[in-house]
Amino acid sequence: MSNIVSAIYDRTVLRFPHITLIVLAAILAFFALSAPSFKLDASSDALLLENDKDLRNFRDLAQRYGIREFLFVTLTPDKGLFDPATINLVGQIRDDLKQLDSVHSVISMLDVPLVKNVDGTLADVSKNFRLLGGDDVDLERARIELTTSPVYRNLVVNPQGTLTAIQIFLKNNEEFLQAQRRRNDLISKRGAEGLNSTEQSELEQILVGYAQLKDVADNANHRAVAEIREVMARYAGNGTLYLGGVPMIVDDMVTFIGHDLLTFGGGVAIFLIVMLSIIFREARWVVLPLASCIYAGTIMVGLLGLVGWNVTIISSNFISLMLIITMSMNIHLIVRYRELFRDLPIETSQYDLVRETAHHMVRPCLYTALTTIIAFTSLVVSGIKPVIDFGWMMTIGLAVVFMTSFTLFPASLLLLKKKPLKRPEGEHYVFTEVLSNFTEKYGTLVVIISIVAALLGLVGVQKLEVENSFINYFHEDTEIYQGLKQIDEMLGGTTPLDVVLKFKDEIETPQSEEQDPGFDDLAELFGEIESADDDIWFTPTKINRIKKVHDYLDNLEAVGKVLSLATVVRVAEDLNKGQEFDAFQLNVIYKRMPYALRAAMIDPYVSVPDNEARVSVRIYDSLPDLRRKALLEKIDKELHENIGLERDEYQLAGLLVLYNNMLQSLFKSQIQTLGVVMLGIFLMLWILFRSFTVALIGVIPNLLAASSILGVMGWLGIPLDMMTITIAAITVGIAVDDCIHYLYRFREEYPLRQDYVATMHYCHANIAKAAFYTTVTITVGFSILVLSNFIPTILFGALTAVAMIMALLAALTLMAKLVLAWRPY
Repeated sequence: MSNIVSAIYDRTVLRFPHITLIVLAAILAFFALSAPSFKLDASSDALLLENDKDLRNFRDLAQRYGIREFLFVTLTPDKGLFDPATINLVGQIRDDLKQLDSVHSVISMLDVPLVKNVDGTLADVSKNFRLLGGDDVDLERARIELTTSPVYRNLVVNPQGTLTAIQIFLKNNEEFLQAQRRRNDLISKRGAEGLNSTEQSELEQILVGYAQLKDVADNANHRAVAEIREVMARYAGNGTLYLGGVPMIVDDMVTFIGHDLLTFGGGVAIFLIVMLSIIFREARWVVLPLASCIYAGTIMVGLLGLVGWNVTIISSNFISLMLIITMSMNIHLIVRYRELFRDLPIETSQYDLVRETAHHMVRPCLYTALTTIIAFTSLVVSGIKPVIDFGWMMTIGLAVVFMTSFTLFPASLLLLKKKPLKRPEGEHYVFTEVLSNFTEKYGTLVVIISIVAALLGLVGVQKLEVENSFINYFHEDTEIYQGLKQIDEMLGGTTPLDVVLKFKDEIETPQSEEQDPGFDDLAELFGEIESADDDIWFTPTKINRIKKVHDYLDNLEAVGKVLSLATVVRVAEDLNKGQEFDAFQLNVIYKRMPYALRAAMIDPYVSVPDNEARVSVRIYDSLPDLRRKALLEKIDKELHENIGLERDEYQLAGLLVLYNNMLQSLFKSQIQTLGVVMLGIFLMLWILFRSFTVALIGVIPNLLAASSILGVMGWLGIPLDMMTITIAAITVGIAVDDCIHYLYRFREEYPLRQDYVATMHYCHANIAKAAFYTTVTITVGFSILVLSNFIPTILFGALTAVAMIMALLAALTLMAKLVLAWRPY
């Protein structure tokens, strides 16, 4: 501490601990009032790049084609799917769902027109089609049509005819949707060209009420999911039912995150109590760190609730990280206090012990906090809002941890009487002593092993892949996994991808009605027809191009269900005895088709004003060898080279594109900026120790740990995902703390001993012991994450725990050897 800051600190925090605790209690009460406003957000908006041009295109596409999210209930009945009892069961489920206040409409296999159940011309079929629930339906012909129709197969019934899906469209919150659309438009414009003052003011005004509108919409979604599950429970004895769809996934993810926060927070707290009790065997050394953890955690939760900062999937572990970092800092304070208790004269007062502890530890703790913050800057520059938020949350959280550790901890300790330690701080510690002896005797071997590990890590890093298999993010016993897996394997895939075809203006003369062999049939169907030569959009050229792209996508191994205008046209051509329609017929059908039918069958796949068509694709997400980035590149390449489309004549869009962009951006920001992060930490260490050599020594073991854990992932074929991709930053951010504490103590102790080897043994027996305690705490703390239902969280916890062990071993062997070899002090 500088003299001025030290004097102020001593005269306030330490001299008046009662007042300090009262002020801290008041601050706690203030933030605790906002804790109930703490929110979780698992929506797709929380995982996207706000300035991604593909996101802007996707939002425009959804608005242009009226794409809306829906829920679905899958039913695998105990009896045959086309058994009259099952048909009646589907009708009962459908009717019960329709009665729910939150439901707008329901589509089941009973509601789709069966055009193959009657014979005759196109006009006959259009007027006399059947429904599956009707008395006059031929069940065998219905089964064949539903399981083979390019429209219905893998949409309402699986090809085997054993499973049906009931689509559920929820009522829209129009106020929220309008606010969301306008917000998205303004954010997109801000990223593309900037906003003027009026638009900026409008955006700020929308954002003020947006969170509240979103809360209302999220609560309505939660109630809807709960009500639908109640309906499903009533029919659980008649077959196997699963609920799926984005609204359900979002709702369940919020539940998972909330469960994980409670489980991890509680699990870490229980573990810390046990660990501290074993290590120190005194109540005060258990209660004080635990109080600091609870205090810092409550402050952060209250702060996030106060400013409306939602926690997402990516940032959901910040509380666990805060608890672990708080505990780590408190353990260093405890060990230092106990060392001073051992080394200072017995008549030293409690005030002097606490004061010396704070003065000795504030500088290394400050620099550990600052270097950890630097490590998290790689998250801030990712360009992904939830990742940026995570980085800022940890930055603010580290500041809270530091302030708590040097106010609450010392003030509380001052109120406790000085008393002999039940377990005195020894001069030796077996684990660290073994490492110090090994480093002294086999230092060259340590360096060789480290070099080999670094090389293997670098090779492994080259094998890293970024993937986003959403199905495999969940345990097999969760409804999300079971529902998505069933849909993926039996109903044509899950992950949506859109291919938008853009047409150039063309002049194509329609066939006249006198030449048209199907004209009389169309006249019978639609009434008297007049030609509209000046308003022709549906031409054979466009239809053939759509068919060509549709068929190409349909033949890809990774592609399941494909829907487009070609699907509808082929059904109509089949009814027209296999004869293709000319331009005049196509446009007549489009213009004279009933609005409701056109809105359901044509408008989702064609935008006449924009002169474009949409091919909707679902990808098999559960394919073990699926590489999404490679698939997108393959489609893009072959549409251009094989199909013959110019680059400006098609566009790939959809969630597959957006999530791939997100992961690739995060991969780039984390892996490519790791060097920048290490440079920042190096500069911070250089400022702290004023030595280039010491800074280099402090960076090397952390770089080794980060590259090694990434290399392990590469060698084991574990892909980077939205959670594990932050491991490098977190490993460096936490592991550097022990290095700083060790090097700082070494610098303090070396002048007293004037012997590098003796100083190393002393530091291993003292400060390294605290590093060992904190590493064990961190390792087991992260290991608790394996209790999650979210697989990336499990991998994140397990891999980070391994990385912490690697970092400790590197710090107490390689770093110690470098100090002995380079003699920087």
